[in-house]
Amino acid sequence: MKITFKIWRQESSDAEGALKTYQVDGLSENMSFLEALDHLNEILVLKNEKVIAFDYDCREGICGQCGVFINGRAHGPHDNMATCQLHLRSFNDGDTIVVEPWRASAFPVVKDLVVDRSAFDRIIEEGGYITAKTGTAPEANAIPVSKKIADHAMDVAACIGCGACVATCKNASAALFTSAKINHLNKLPQGQPEAHQRLQNMTAQMEEEGFGSCSFTGACEIECPAEISIRSIVEMNARYLKAKIFG
Repeated sequence: MKITFKIWRQESSDAEGALKTYQVDGLSENMSFLEALDHLNEILVLKNEKVIAFDYDCREGICGQCGVFINGRAHGPHDNMATCQLHLRSFNDGDTIVVEPWRASAFPVVKDLVVDRSAFDRIIEEGGYITAKTGTAPEANAIPVSKKIADHAMDVAACIGCGACVATCKNASAALFTSAKINHLNKLPQGQPEAHQRLQNMTAQMEEEGFGSCSFTGACEIECPAEISIRSIVEMNARYLKAKIFG
């Protein structure tokens, strides 16, 4: 396959960026999208040019490190798929592919396709955990949890924190991410003692980071690799007033 890549190049957060064109031949339709970028970087190394910086880790759709706009869509042309799960067979020989970093003021560009998503870390630091006494781990079945609650908690806990929900939202809202991190703990018995405070602290930090408000367009759940529903946002909002009263 022969692909023309138009890739955003930006030396640093303070530098001006621009799309740069690269024509790459000898690609296989069985290559993953990230493998194609690797191949391009190998060509750049041989030319003594600067390689393209992009995030990745597990390459199995689990870690949430990868994430770019591909032809104007977060993670590429498919619903609920991470960038690392995308293969070149989703494109045609001779296609032009435009690759850009996440676009959100809370995700400043570090270099090229790499953005700073530490805002997510700071939201989690405000309550994405439970306070428990240290010591021997309790028996797994000591606290009974119904299957319905366990299933719901596991569904939202699947969030990998890739940031696609923010990037695709017209308001750059982090409501889907934040609600997932709140709800998976607030649903479980272990998370109940701090439920109200957790919700208040994490939503406050979300606003402080400069993320926009949710307007329920539903774009976030379409792009979410973990297929987290916007019902998670509804649940967070429904419990917000109660948390303000009783927190």
